[in-house]
Amino acid sequence: MKHITVVTPCFNEEENVEAVYAEARRVLSSIPGITYDHLFIDNASTDSTVAKLRVIAAGDPAVSVIVNARNFGHIRSPMHGLLQAKGDAVILLVADLQDPPDLMREFVEKWLAGAPIVVGVKPEAKESQLFFALRRMYYRLVTRIANVKLIQNFTGFGLYDRKVIEILRKIDDPYPYFRGLICEIGFDAVQIPYVQPRRKRGISKNNFYTL
Repeated sequence: MKHITVVTPCFNEEENVEAVYAEARRVLSSIPGITYDHLFIDNASTDSTVAKLRVIAAGDPAVSVIVNARNFGHIRSPMHGLLQAKGDAVILLVADLQDPPDLMREFVEKWLAGAPIVVGVKPEAKESQLFFALRRMYYRLVTRIANVKLIQNFTGFGLYDRKVIEILRKIDDPYPYFRGLICEIGFDAVQIPYVQPRRKRGISKNNFYTL
């Protein structure tokens, strides 16, 4: 049977980690022909996120937790989590549930059919129109100056085959731009559009400057 690892980065997501764990379990346990584990990588949260993750992991052997010694930022921490994943494929799923977990079924289906990379893209989002417009401007600007064709409206949510992870492991970059690397390594990516919902619980820990 093929094995999937879900990697969920989190920082001060005490209101969401139990829900994202339950949703991932619901979806992945319903997919025939696979096994899975769920790896949370916490970026030195200062709320009860880590305590809740430890309770979840104690009750479910499919769950493991990495607790960073300090906050390494929203770029490096998720990459480290991906490189620690043990699955035949790895799914990157954020903690705030703005990436719809149900889309993982389609990711796995496309992967089992032979796609090495399957990503979610969000041509629409239920967020501030101004902020979404700024994001689109950013994607277009980066696409113009990049020397590779980038995926528009792509945040990292997706499934990556083991061979993709092993290539990323060999790239020595202290501050890796994951979304660019996925395009640069040369594999075709299946793109699945979705409408990003509003965050239901808590607030984003990233602001305009960190993003």
